[in-house]
Amino acid sequence: MSAPRTGPVITLFEAYGAGAADIGPRLAACLHVPFIGQRWSSEDLAEQEARGRRSPFDWVAGGLGGTGLTGGLAASRADEVRENVRYVLEATANGAVILGRNATAILADDPRALHVKLDGDVETRVARAAASAGIGHEEAARRQVREDRMRAELSLLLHNFDPRHADRFDLVVNTSRLSDDLVVEIILAAYTLARPEWSR
Repeated sequence: MSAPRTGPVITLFEAYGAGAADIGPRLAACLHVPFIGQRWSSEDLAEQEARGRRSPFDWVAGGLGGTGLTGGLAASRADEVRENVRYVLEATANGAVILGRNATAILADDPRALHVKLDGDVETRVARAAASAGIGHEEAARRQVREDRMRAELSLLLHNFDPRHADRFDLVVNTSRLSDDLVVEIILAAYTLARPEWSR
C-alpha cells in the first residue's frame, strides 16, 4: 500500500519570461513546501549550445521532422520519460510548488494540485527575461521564440499536453499586467478556495 500523498501542490507552467522563477519560490514559502524548478533553464540550453552539444529540445525537433514521433525516438526516450514521471510523483508527495517538468499533465488527477499558467504579452516577457538573465533584448527575443515553441512541442510529444491552450489549467494569470505581489496573492487565494482541504 502506497503512502498517503499530503500537503498542497501547485504546478506552474510559464510562457518564457512570465516570472515563474520569481513567483514560484514565494508561493512555496507561503505554503511551507519546497519549490522545484524546471528541469532545463534557458541558461542550461544556451550553455549546451555554446559547447556544441545537442540541447534537450534538439531531439524533439528531430523527432518531429514533420512526421511526428518515430519508433526510434520513442524507444530511446521512454526511460527518460518514466524517470521524469517518477521524479515528479516523489518530489510532490508531501507537497510542493513545481515549475515545468510536465507536472500539469502528470499530476492532472491529483486532488491536491492547482494547475497554474503564467503568461503575458511578448514584449514584457522578453524584457523581463533579458533583465533576469543579464542578456540583451535580441538574445532574449530569440530564446522566447524558440522556448515557447519547443516547450509546447515537447509537452505534446511526451504527454499529449498542449500548454498553449488553457483547458488543462485551473488558473491563467497575465503577469505583464499584475505585480508579482498581486500574482502571488491571487494564486494563494485560488488555492485556498479551490483546495481548502489541502491549504495550510
